[in-house]
Amino acid sequence: MHLLIPFASAVSEASTHTLRDLQLPNLQALLRRLTPAERVGTDEYTLTPPHERALADALGLRGADGALPWAARQAAADGIAVQGRAWGLLTPVHWHVGRDHITLADPAALELGESESRQLLDAARELFESEGFALAFGAATRWYAAHDTLDNLPCASIDRVIGRNVDLWLPNHPQARLIRRLQNEVQMLLYNHPINDAREARGELPVNSFWLSGCGRLQPTRGNDTIRVDDSLRAPLLAEDWAGWADAWRALDAQALAELAARAHKGEPVTLTLCGERHAQRHDSAARTLWQRATGSWRAAPPHVMLEAL
Repeated sequence: MHLLIPFASAVSEASTHTLRDLQLPNLQALLRRLTPAERVGTDEYTLTPPHERALADALGLRGADGALPWAARQAAADGIAVQGRAWGLLTPVHWHVGRDHITLADPAALELGESESRQLLDAARELFESEGFALAFGAATRWYAAHDTLDNLPCASIDRVIGRNVDLWLPNHPQARLIRRLQNEVQMLLYNHPINDAREARGELPVNSFWLSGCGRLQPTRGNDTIRVDDSLRAPLLAEDWAGWADAWRALDAQALAELAARAHKGEPVTLTLCGERHAQRHDSAARTLWQRATGSWRAAPPHVMLEAL
């Protein structure tokens, strides 16, 4: 069993203070029992966040920073015939225009219905198809586009952008010129769309743009049945709800981590990957080296020390 936990820490004082006040007995037991293994990531400015890179490595996916083909994989899972084309994920989003910059709201906050989403995608269809794109609907928050220009096009994961200045993360690669123009045209198209008028009348956020990510062609994967991704920490961290994040950590420790600790105690092979904004650290139930046993270097630091380093 391989448990991968995104958003286990953040680069912020609030995250640091929250972690230091948490009691996570099952995580602590696992860190004492498991051996640190592969560590991936560099800093908080990569297009691909550590949890996506770690998952890609576990699945055997290849791609440069920002160019892991998640869209083609998810489109195939949504029943779309990807047919070897280069696909990108178009997430319908709300851009909040502030005094100094534009920020991207969490798409989950839109609570977008399927009928609304389909109508908005159909409104934009001609803009894309006139440029040779193929569009497909996957779910209310998952639209897909296929085009040769999307092959290995580096784009920031939406998990990097939520709550942040959009301009810092927009793709500036030459291949992205067409998609940037389409983004501008879609924004104008949606500005006075009846769906958005109705949403605003109900006090809901309008859908005024899309975010492109996960571009590339479908690749074979491995080990799908052994990897479990628990993203229960995601929503409160992105919302900077630190009390809610602490509660989510406690629930995670009492449930998924307790199960993993029980498996490890029985001698079953387990893997735990903890992911922050800069790094993902993998821990395996591999045998400790003679040096580790002799020096005691296997003794794990308190969980908050390890998590803050991510």
